[in-house]
Amino acid sequence: MESQNTTPTDPQNENIIENRELNIWEALLPVLILVGILFFNVYLFGDDALSGSNQFILLLGAAVAAMVGFFNNVTYKQMMEEIARNVKSTTGALLILLMVGSLAGTWLISGIIPTMIYYGLQILNPTIFLAACVIICAIISIATGSSWTTSATVGIALIGIGDTLGISLGMTAGAVISGAYFGDKMSPLSDTTNLAPAMAGGELFSHIKYMAYTTVPTITITLIVFIIIGFAIDTSGTPQIDEQLNAIKGAFNISPWLFIVPLLVIGLIIKKTPPLIALLAGTLLGGIAAIIAQPDIVMNIAGSTELNFNSAYMGVMKAITVDTAVETSNAELNDLFSAGGMSGMLGTIWLIICAMVFGGVMDAIGALSKISKSLLNAFDSVFGLFASTVATCLALNVTASDQYLAIVVPGRMYAKAFKDKGLAPENLSRTLEDSGTVTSVLIPWNTCGAYQSGVLGVPVADYFFFAIFNWLSPFMTLLFAAFRIKIKQLAQRS
Repeated sequence: MESQNTTPTDPQNENIIENRELNIWEALLPVLILVGILFFNVYLFGDDALSGSNQFILLLGAAVAAMVGFFNNVTYKQMMEEIARNVKSTTGALLILLMVGSLAGTWLISGIIPTMIYYGLQILNPTIFLAACVIICAIISIATGSSWTTSATVGIALIGIGDTLGISLGMTAGAVISGAYFGDKMSPLSDTTNLAPAMAGGELFSHIKYMAYTTVPTITITLIVFIIIGFAIDTSGTPQIDEQLNAIKGAFNISPWLFIVPLLVIGLIIKKTPPLIALLAGTLLGGIAAIIAQPDIVMNIAGSTELNFNSAYMGVMKAITVDTAVETSNAELNDLFSAGGMSGMLGTIWLIICAMVFGGVMDAIGALSKISKSLLNAFDSVFGLFASTVATCLALNVTASDQYLAIVVPGRMYAKAFKDKGLAPENLSRTLEDSGTVTSVLIPWNTCGAYQSGVLGVPVADYFFFAIFNWLSPFMTLLFAAFRIKIKQLAQRS
């Protein structure tokens, strides 16, 4: 019988192909060209580079790798077979992403996510405002799985509130970003949280559980620092959130009973229910909750004037599969109350498939084997391997200007090196998130840095120091590696 901990996406189970004819510079050539083109692509397209052009660049990188392979006597058939094995290995991750999209849709129209936000906004207090910003944004980002959406909606409101209290915009922005990226990193609804274990060969909930070892101490330190700052600065005025609360309550039937659904899903996860089953259960329960708690919203989405079986079915099914949105009386909140359903995950799925094509060709020509061996020779210690991974993620965030690529490329490159060191994939996926996901917002020309500074109206240089969670995360993962704290071995996986 297959163990509960067996990963549905385990590219590490495939043998990395060796090619004695290939030298290290030939192996690195596709990677260097890929990074160079990606840097130019993001510079040219900006945020739109994530809509498809970056995916095509990964295919161009695969084409360069293929040419290197042809030069070294690797056949087209061998490359295609390895691509097929790579894509097959991500089947579980792709299905989970689709289920995550469907769950987000039903949890929106049922009022589960709005209820979380409604109660989260009410913990504001002037003295602990900055710490409250972290907590609020963390709650919302966990609920939505999106740091971008959190910053663009509640984040903007918190910036305004902080300004009326006389608090530095850089401080408030740093608190917002710290909380938003904590939630994004730990949420099973987040695309990066799904992407990291898919690239490393791990399993979603095991990745989240293992990631908590470094993430919880980091966010705790962040909160302590903001509490100290909050008591050290003078504040004035009273935060005004009545408009936001009234807008949420006017659009949704808010009730603490709606927390039953996420609590049930959390219970399934704790019981080690397979992720697809837990997410499917959450989706269906969210749909039932929507029909019971938000009938008007379901009818509106279905385009019907009465609630019957057909309109209920159509409304829930639309939330599961396509874009849905619920308008409120507050324009700033409207972007928050929208979900892409399963279709909203297609961009990330597209990225994973293209990354697997690139990784498959790199594997087939023997490039990954050559790079992995060179890395193991250059970084003989376990700490050296972790440090190399962190440095690579940071370098890609700076050069390729995209957090997704800072996860995808190192994830595929380092998987074999971690395996050869006897390290479980959770070590790699955690390091990818600790150094790839959260640091992207600290780089002005990275898509995340450009987006967050533009949305919040605060330059990266102003919030850099106060985005404590983001710059502290890679140091925390290196600290754990240096002292061999929670470094999971392959032998520990049942």
